[in-house]
Amino acid sequence: MTVADTHRLRRVQLARKAAILVALLLVIVLAALSRTLGSDSTIHEGLEAVGLGLIALCVVGRAWCSLYIGGRKKAEIVDRGPYSISRNPLYVFSFIGAFGMGAQTGSVVMAVLFLILAVGVFYLTVRHEEIWLSAAFGEAYRLYCKHTPRFWPDFAKWRDGETLEVRPVFFLTTLRDGLAFFLAVPLFEALEQAQALGWVRVMFRLP
Repeated sequence: MTVADTHRLRRVQLARKAAILVALLLVIVLAALSRTLGSDSTIHEGLEAVGLGLIALCVVGRAWCSLYIGGRKKAEIVDRGPYSISRNPLYVFSFIGAFGMGAQTGSVVMAVLFLILAVGVFYLTVRHEEIWLSAAFGEAYRLYCKHTPRFWPDFAKWRDGETLEVRPVFFLTTLRDGLAFFLAVPLFEALEQAQALGWVRVMFRLP
């Protein structure tokens, strides 16, 4: 991969983060103006609990993926561990986390909306990454794409090595970034309190 390609990849990643930030802000505004039907019901609380579990799964899963991909993405084709069953397992765990974040509103609609936004943003990023990886690794990468799903894991294809060289800095960075998903918990709890106190006007209700 050339220096120009590296710079383009970095720009795409920055654009992805900006798009995620804008999308999150829009969804948060929507959440602030809405409230779930039966906001005091056990279903509401149960969805929040499920969402919290999914966020925890997301953080652990992303950190696990980073053990394999950290610092290697631009240097080699990683096709072991989680990358043997999906080409983008780290993003798959991010999808899970996005649904979990939306679930902290207690609304299925908001949870699905968070998921759709995450899939849309990451899908565009992946398409750009695939172009560069194909140019960098040629037929080897195209063969990997042929046998490994882009997102949805094929567990029958699992393979791994006996040893793994771990780069702690990438693991810790991914873990730190993943923990940001938990910010949805106090954020949406604060919004609910603001609505209850009348500080934020509820415009409509969502299931």
